[in-house]
Amino acid sequence: MRHTQPLLRSGPVAAAAAALAAGLAAGPAAAGPGISVRASGSTVTVTTSTCTQVNGSWGTASLLTSSQTNFTQGRQVALTGTRTSQTAAWQSVSPGTYTVIVVCSNNITAGTQSIAVSGAVRNTPTISATSAPPRGVAGGLGGGTKDYGPVTFAVGGALVGAALIATGWVLRRRSKPYRL
Repeated sequence: MRHTQPLLRSGPVAAAAAALAAGLAAGPAAAGPGISVRASGSTVTVTTSTCTQVNGSWGTASLLTSSQTNFTQGRQVALTGTRTSQTAAWQSVSPGTYTVIVVCSNNITAGTQSIAVSGAVRNTPTISATSAPPRGVAGGLGGGTKDYGPVTFAVGGALVGAALIATGWVLRRRSKPYRL
């Protein structure tokens, strides 16, 4: 009787099979090619291409702090985009480490990824259209300024020069006594 040993029991093949099984068990929630997360200042953006649109919705992304453990506890934002790329963004995010989870509208998790935010939160002042300048309008048409080019300065200089010459000629002519 011939004794055969299955191929899966050999060392490298068994390790590869175990890694593949672990990867499949983790499912689509595993970080990796499913989502891409980046932080720019105090804005965090997530991009994915794995979601499909269901009833006009691509899905939802959630930004979780280190103390939050559930998707519903985080700051949730609806995904927007096209068939090839969907995005979501959070602004005014305080510095710290966060976890981003993306769940598509068909309840499939596109991915989970951690991100460190180091940018400071900036409070941008809001300027209303009805506010008046503190010292009134600064001359001109509504206080506007214009940037004139070299041609404009050359023409203006020529006109000023011609006006000075004409003024000098008139004053010189008036200073001579009138002769009959």
